[in-house]
Amino acid sequence: MYLKTHVRVVAALLIREMSTRFGSRPGGYIWALVDPAAHIILLTVIFQAIARQPALGTSFPLFYATGYVGFSFYQSVVGYVSAALNSNKALLSYPNVAPFDTIVARYILQMGTTAFVAIIVIGAISTSLYHPLNLDWLPIMEAAIAGSLLALGTALSNTVLFRSWPLYESIYGIITRPLMLISGVFFLPDSIPQPFRDIVLLNPIAHVIVLFRSGFYPEYRATAYSPEYLYTFVTGSLLLGMTLFASSSKLLRNE
Repeated sequence: MYLKTHVRVVAALLIREMSTRFGSRPGGYIWALVDPAAHIILLTVIFQAIARQPALGTSFPLFYATGYVGFSFYQSVVGYVSAALNSNKALLSYPNVAPFDTIVARYILQMGTTAFVAIIVIGAISTSLYHPLNLDWLPIMEAAIAGSLLALGTALSNTVLFRSWPLYESIYGIITRPLMLISGVFFLPDSIPQPFRDIVLLNPIAHVIVLFRSGFYPEYRATAYSPEYLYTFVTGSLLLGMTLFASSSKLLRNE
């Protein structure tokens, strides 16, 4: 009965989030596609002007799309989920609505939105290729899930820390601002020299992107990817986030 109540609450919150975010007009959904497409086009134009070919394969749009979309499974989720409680503060006065319900609803919506955008954007790019994509769905799906779970754990921690120490939110924003530049969206970590290669691979998101790309390029050996390293971070992030979240229930509901 308890679980059934929370499933209904999450479903209601999910519908509310979709209505608030996208509205009743199709323009909201179109913008969800336009934003990543614009980034990929800009990256393609810039790097195509300074390089003869991408670091992998022959298509600039596909190379940067796989990097940007792989990164988005982390970045878009962590940003959207971290703001779940602030956006649903009024609903927490209802005893049936738990703080974690708002987190779950936003996680499901953002994960689904990012996956939908990935299919449309990469599908559109595939129509311009000379050869059809030879996809390996296992690493693609594994990277998407691992990136989003890493983001979920980080978002759970952020939800508590943002409320406990407002200064942390500013510091977090400054520290994570260059994240896309150092995560392997624009380059292959495998191809850069030491010691910079090892420094870049300290970032678990770089492993997510390497794994995601390996599903699109059969010839890519992805030697930089370490499943042990990535899943240590994913597990640690979730455990830390859930511990902080569970121990701060009064703070999250009453503030």
